[in-house]
Amino acid sequence: MQLTDFLQHLRDHPDLPLLFRLPDGGLIPAHCHITEVGHVTKRFIDCGGTRRSVESCLLQTWVADDTDHRLTAGKLATIFARAGDVLPGTDLPVEIEYEDFSVSQFPVTGAEVDDGTLLFHLGLKHTDCLAKELCLPGVCAPAPKVDLLGGGCTPGGGCC
Repeated sequence: MQLTDFLQHLRDHPDLPLLFRLPDGGLIPAHCHITEVGHVTKRFIDCGGTRRSVESCLLQTWVADDTDHRLTAGKLATIFARAGDVLPGTDLPVEIEYEDFSVSQFPVTGAEVDDGTLLFHLGLKHTDCLAKELCLPGVCAPAPKVDLLGGGCTPGGGCC
């Protein structure tokens, strides 16, 4: 879900409490706090040598002991209003960061009003090879030889 759509859901239902449904059907506890609204830029080079970047709006959740805490859509919209120039615009995908055993990030995939709550659905992130034309089995160069002392690959190694 893009930030534009996420914000519209918040504005359309300002008095409703928020819930986030995890991909396994569980919920982030209703008393979670949104502790950060961030703009994340990841710049990288893929295994085929292409430089790339991806951006997102990342909302960090934190679950504390104050179980009476409930975040409403309007309150979260107010937090976004304070974000000011932290976000470069509203054309960013929204992700939720949540810690339950390990820290994970989940893309927001949908929203609905369910039983008096604004419920955001979270999906899964997956890894992928972005240079499949170079890295498909049988197409790759031989695996690179790793220099254990220097930590790098030797020249002439492949991408796989």
